[in-house]
Amino acid sequence: MITKRIIPCLDVKDGRVVKGVNFLVLRDVSSPVDLADYYSRCGADELVFYDITASAEGRALFTDILRAAASKIFIPLCVGGGINTVEDFDRVLKCGADKVSVNSGAIKNPDLVREAARRYGDQCVVLSVDAKRVDGEFRVFARGGRDDTGMEAVSWIRRCVSLGAGEVVVNSIDTDGVKRGFDIEMLRAVREAVSVPVIASGGAGCAEDFLELFKEIPDMDAGLAASIFHFGEVEIPALKQLLRDNGITVRL
Repeated sequence: MITKRIIPCLDVKDGRVVKGVNFLVLRDVSSPVDLADYYSRCGADELVFYDITASAEGRALFTDILRAAASKIFIPLCVGGGINTVEDFDRVLKCGADKVSVNSGAIKNPDLVREAARRYGDQCVVLSVDAKRVDGEFRVFARGGRDDTGMEAVSWIRRCVSLGAGEVVVNSIDTDGVKRGFDIEMLRAVREAVSVPVIASGGAGCAEDFLELFKEIPDMDAGLAASIFHFGEVEIPALKQLLRDNGITVRL
Protein backbone atom coordinates (compact mmCIF):
# COMPACT_ATOMS: atom_id res chain seq x y z
CA MET A 1 0.00 0.00 0.00
CA ILE A 2 1.34 3.42 -0.97
CA THR A 3 2.02 5.73 1.97
CA LYS A 4 -0.65 8.43 2.05
CA ARG A 5 0.52 12.02 2.17
CA ILE A 6 -0.95 14.78 4.32
CA ILE A 7 -0.38 18.18 2.71
CA PRO A 8 -1.14 21.62 4.15
CA CYS A 9 -1.88 24.32 1.57
CA LEU A 10 -0.80 27.93 1.94
CA ASP A 11 -2.91 30.29 -0.16
CA VAL A 12 -0.93 33.54 -0.28
CA LYS A 13 -2.28 37.00 -1.12
CA ASP A 14 -0.36 40.24 -0.57
CA GLY A 15 2.32 38.35 1.33
CA ARG A 16 -0.05 36.73 3.83
CA VAL A 17 -1.69 33.32 4.08
CA VAL A 18 -5.46 33.67 3.60
CA LYS A 19 -8.42 31.31 3.54
CA GLY A 20 -11.89 31.63 2.07
CA VAL A 21 -15.09 29.67 1.43
CA ASN A 22 -15.89 28.54 -2.11
CA PHE A 23 -12.85 30.63 -3.20
CA LEU A 24 -14.51 33.80 -1.79
CA VAL A 25 -14.48 35.94 1.42
CA LEU A 26 -10.79 35.72 2.19
CA ARG A 27 -9.64 35.77 5.81
CA ASP A 28 -6.12 36.59 7.00
CA VAL A 29 -4.33 33.70 8.70
CA SER A 30 -0.59 34.14 9.22
CA SER A 31 2.85 34.61 7.74
CA PRO A 32 3.59 32.02 5.03
CA VAL A 33 7.19 31.67 6.22
CA ASP A 34 6.16 31.00 9.82
CA LEU A 35 3.50 28.50 8.77
CA ALA A 36 5.85 26.70 6.39
CA ASP A 37 8.36 26.29 9.20
CA TYR A 38 5.67 25.04 11.58
CA TYR A 39 4.32 22.44 9.17
CA SER A 40 7.77 21.18 8.27
CA ARG A 41 8.43 20.53 11.96
CA CYS A 42 5.08 18.95 12.86
CA GLY A 43 4.94 16.10 10.36
CA ALA A 44 3.51 17.38 7.09
CA ASP A 45 4.63 15.25 4.16
CA GLU A 46 4.71 18.09 1.69
CA LEU A 47 3.70 21.73 1.41
CA VAL A 48 1.73 23.47 -1.33
CA PHE A 49 2.21 27.21 -1.76
CA TYR A 50 -0.22 29.09 -4.04
CA ASP A 51 0.01 32.76 -4.98
CA ILE A 52 -3.76 32.86 -5.46
CA THR A 53 -4.11 36.19 -7.26
CA ALA A 54 -1.08 36.08 -9.56
CA SER A 55 -3.05 34.76 -12.55
CA ALA A 56 -6.05 37.03 -12.01
CA GLU A 57 -3.77 40.06 -11.68
CA GLY A 58 -1.66 39.05 -14.68
CA ARG A 59 1.65 39.10 -12.83
CA ALA A 60 4.45 36.71 -12.01
CA LEU A 61 4.47 34.80 -8.73
CA PHE A 62 6.40 36.72 -6.09
CA THR A 63 9.66 35.06 -5.14
CA ASP A 64 10.98 36.74 -2.01
CA ILE A 65 8.53 34.98 0.31
CA LEU A 66 9.05 31.74 -1.61
CA ARG A 67 12.81 31.86 -1.06
CA ALA A 68 12.33 32.56 2.64
CA ALA A 69 9.83 29.73 3.05
CA ALA A 70 11.95 27.24 1.09
CA SER A 71 14.94 28.00 3.31
CA LYS A 72 12.96 27.01 6.41
CA ILE A 73 11.57 23.62 5.41
CA PHE A 74 12.88 20.10 4.85
CA ILE A 75 9.92 18.59 3.03
CA PRO A 76 8.95 18.79 -0.67
CA LEU A 77 7.53 22.15 -1.73
CA CYS A 78 5.08 22.56 -4.60
CA VAL A 79 4.48 26.11 -5.80
CA GLY A 80 1.88 27.62 -8.13
CA GLY A 81 0.30 30.88 -9.21
CA GLY A 82 1.01 32.89 -12.34
CA ILE A 83 2.88 30.02 -14.04
CA ASN A 84 2.49 30.75 -17.74
CA THR A 85 5.84 29.90 -19.35
CA VAL A 86 8.72 27.46 -19.04
CA GLU A 87 10.73 30.42 -17.75
CA ASP A 88 8.26 30.70 -14.87
CA PHE A 89 8.97 27.06 -14.03
CA ASP A 90 12.68 27.80 -14.07
CA ARG A 91 12.37 30.87 -11.85
CA VAL A 92 10.25 29.10 -9.23
CA LEU A 93 12.48 26.02 -9.13
CA LYS A 94 15.54 28.22 -8.65
CA CYS A 95 13.81 29.82 -5.67
CA GLY A 96 13.61 26.46 -3.91
CA ALA A 97 10.47 24.71 -5.17
CA ASP A 98 10.65 20.97 -5.82
CA LYS A 99 7.55 20.89 -8.04
CA VAL A 100 5.59 23.50 -9.95
CA SER A 101 1.81 23.65 -10.10
CA VAL A 102 0.19 24.97 -13.26
CA ASN A 103 -3.50 25.77 -13.70
CA SER A 104 -4.59 28.80 -15.75
CA GLY A 105 -1.30 28.74 -17.67
CA ALA A 106 -2.04 25.25 -18.94
CA ILE A 107 -5.57 26.24 -19.91
CA LYS A 108 -4.19 29.08 -22.01
CA ASN A 109 -1.43 26.94 -23.49
CA PRO A 110 -1.64 23.15 -22.96
CA ASP A 111 1.75 22.72 -24.65
CA LEU A 112 3.25 24.36 -21.56
CA VAL A 113 2.73 21.03 -19.78
CA ARG A 114 4.58 19.14 -22.50
CA GLU A 115 7.42 21.67 -22.69
CA ALA A 116 7.95 21.77 -18.93
CA ALA A 117 7.82 17.97 -18.61
CA ARG A 118 10.43 17.58 -21.33
CA ARG A 119 12.76 20.06 -19.68
CA TYR A 120 12.31 19.22 -16.00
CA GLY A 121 10.67 15.77 -15.96
CA ASP A 122 7.08 14.66 -15.41
CA GLN A 123 7.59 14.49 -11.63
CA CYS A 124 8.13 18.26 -11.56
CA VAL A 125 4.89 19.19 -13.35
CA VAL A 126 1.75 19.27 -11.20
CA LEU A 127 -1.59 20.01 -12.85
CA SER A 128 -3.90 21.90 -10.51
CA VAL A 129 -7.56 21.88 -11.52
CA ASP A 130 -10.29 24.01 -9.96
CA ALA A 131 -13.54 22.22 -10.79
CA LYS A 132 -17.20 22.83 -10.10
CA ARG A 133 -20.47 21.20 -11.06
CA VAL A 134 -22.22 23.02 -13.90
CA ASP A 135 -25.22 21.58 -15.74
CA GLY A 136 -24.55 18.07 -14.52
CA GLU A 137 -20.82 17.89 -15.33
CA PHE A 138 -17.55 18.73 -13.63
CA ARG A 139 -16.41 21.97 -15.26
CA VAL A 140 -12.87 23.45 -15.23
CA PHE A 141 -12.56 27.01 -13.92
CA ALA A 142 -9.64 29.38 -14.51
CA ARG A 143 -8.13 32.43 -12.78
CA GLY A 144 -8.59 31.18 -9.23
CA GLY A 145 -12.09 29.86 -9.81
CA ARG A 146 -13.36 33.04 -11.48
CA ASP A 147 -13.88 31.94 -15.10
CA ASP A 148 -15.84 28.95 -16.39
CA THR A 149 -13.76 27.55 -19.26
CA GLY A 150 -16.55 25.33 -20.57
CA MET A 151 -14.18 22.32 -20.46
CA GLU A 152 -15.18 19.05 -18.79
CA ALA A 153 -12.74 18.41 -15.96
CA VAL A 154 -11.99 14.68 -16.23
CA SER A 155 -11.23 14.80 -19.94
CA TRP A 156 -9.06 17.90 -19.41
CA ILE A 157 -7.09 16.14 -16.69
CA ARG A 158 -6.65 13.05 -18.87
CA ARG A 159 -5.35 15.23 -21.70
CA CYS A 160 -2.80 17.02 -19.51
CA VAL A 161 -1.52 13.75 -18.06
CA SER A 162 -0.97 12.50 -21.61
CA LEU A 163 1.07 15.68 -22.23
CA GLY A 164 3.31 14.99 -19.26
CA ALA A 165 1.70 16.15 -16.00
CA GLY A 166 3.11 13.83 -13.35
CA GLU A 167 0.62 14.62 -10.60
CA VAL A 168 -2.85 16.16 -10.31
CA VAL A 169 -4.36 18.31 -7.56
CA VAL A 170 -8.16 18.32 -7.78
CA ASN A 171 -9.66 21.37 -6.07
CA SER A 172 -13.43 21.10 -5.66
CA ILE A 173 -14.89 24.62 -5.64
CA ASP A 174 -18.21 23.17 -4.43
CA THR A 175 -16.65 21.91 -1.20
CA ASP A 176 -13.79 24.42 -0.74
CA GLY A 177 -13.78 25.78 2.81
CA VAL A 178 -17.20 24.29 3.58
CA LYS A 179 -15.73 21.64 5.93
CA ARG A 180 -18.27 18.92 5.13
CA GLY A 181 -15.85 16.44 3.65
CA PHE A 182 -13.98 15.89 0.41
CA ASP A 183 -15.82 15.70 -2.91
CA ILE A 184 -15.71 11.91 -3.16
CA GLU A 185 -17.72 11.72 -6.39
CA MET A 186 -15.45 14.12 -8.26
CA LEU A 187 -12.27 12.65 -6.84
CA ARG A 188 -13.25 9.08 -7.66
CA ALA A 189 -13.98 10.06 -11.27
CA VAL A 190 -10.51 11.61 -11.61
CA ARG A 191 -8.72 8.80 -9.79
CA GLU A 192 -10.27 6.23 -12.14
CA ALA A 193 -9.30 8.25 -15.22
CA VAL A 194 -5.53 8.62 -14.74
CA SER A 195 -2.57 6.58 -13.50
CA VAL A 196 -0.50 9.40 -11.97
CA PRO A 197 -0.79 10.44 -8.30
CA VAL A 198 -3.94 12.41 -7.41
CA ILE A 199 -4.21 14.82 -4.49
CA ALA A 200 -7.64 15.59 -3.02
CA SER A 201 -8.33 19.21 -2.14
CA GLY A 202 -11.35 21.07 -0.81
CA GLY A 203 -13.80 20.26 1.96
CA ALA A 204 -11.92 18.70 4.86
CA GLY A 205 -13.50 19.74 8.14
CA CYS A 206 -12.17 17.14 10.57
CA ALA A 207 -9.70 14.28 10.81
CA GLU A 208 -12.42 11.77 9.99
CA ASP A 209 -12.85 13.35 6.56
CA PHE A 210 -9.35 12.18 5.65
CA LEU A 211 -10.17 8.71 6.92
CA GLU A 212 -13.31 8.65 4.78
CA LEU A 213 -11.31 9.83 1.75
CA PHE A 214 -8.77 7.03 1.97
CA LYS A 215 -11.38 4.40 2.84
CA GLU A 216 -13.73 5.40 0.03
CA ILE A 217 -10.92 5.80 -2.54
CA PRO A 218 -8.14 3.44 -1.41
CA ASP A 219 -5.80 4.43 -4.23
CA MET A 220 -6.06 8.17 -3.54
CA ASP A 221 -2.51 9.38 -2.96
CA ALA A 222 -2.88 12.39 -0.69
CA GLY A 223 -5.24 14.72 1.10
CA LEU A 224 -4.70 18.48 1.13
CA ALA A 225 -6.30 21.02 3.44
CA ALA A 226 -5.81 24.55 4.67
CA SER A 227 -8.01 26.12 7.33
CA ILE A 228 -8.40 23.07 9.60
CA PHE A 229 -4.60 22.97 9.91
CA HIS A 230 -4.07 26.74 10.01
CA PHE A 231 -6.57 27.30 12.83
CA GLY A 232 -5.52 24.25 14.86
CA GLU A 233 -8.76 22.33 14.37
CA VAL A 234 -6.78 19.28 13.28
CA GLU A 235 -3.22 18.54 14.38
CA ILE A 236 -1.22 16.60 11.80
CA PRO A 237 0.39 14.13 14.27
CA ALA A 238 -3.04 13.23 15.70
CA LEU A 239 -4.52 12.92 12.21
CA LYS A 240 -1.77 10.55 11.13
CA GLN A 241 -2.19 8.45 14.25
CA LEU A 242 -5.93 8.17 13.54
CA LEU A 243 -5.20 7.03 10.00
CA ARG A 244 -2.57 4.53 11.18
CA ASP A 245 -4.95 3.15 13.80
CA ASN A 246 -7.49 2.53 11.03
CA GLY A 247 -5.15 0.68 8.72
CA ILE A 248 -4.08 3.60 6.52
CA THR A 249 -0.34 3.67 5.78
CA VAL A 250 1.20 7.02 6.71
CA ARG A 251 4.63 8.33 7.69
CA LEU A 252 4.70 9.10 11.41
